[in-house]
Amino acid sequence: MTLAFPNPSRSFDQERNGVYFIGHDGMFQIRFFIEAEALAKNGIVLGGKASIETAYLSAFDGLRTSIQDVAGKVYARHRRDSYTLTAADFR
Repeated sequence: MTLAFPNPSRSFDQERNGVYFIGHDGMFQIRFFIEAEALAKNGIVLGGKASIETAYLSAFDGLRTSIQDVAGKVYARHRRDSYTLTAADFR
């Protein structure tokens, strides 16, 4: 099976400062967390009237395809049930 992302939901975790999202490998659910620093290095712009949560979720949405590509590559190397994606994963 391959990793798929049929559910577009994601959530911001203020304590860990990043975004959670879920992938699926067949019937198995794979949890991912992307650190805010990884989003920032990929073009997030904070400021204005948007909350930090809104800014990071918007950045995630704008980068969703590349984030899912990186998640798939990381998953293919080491199949586990959860991952933390960092800025180093996007080099």
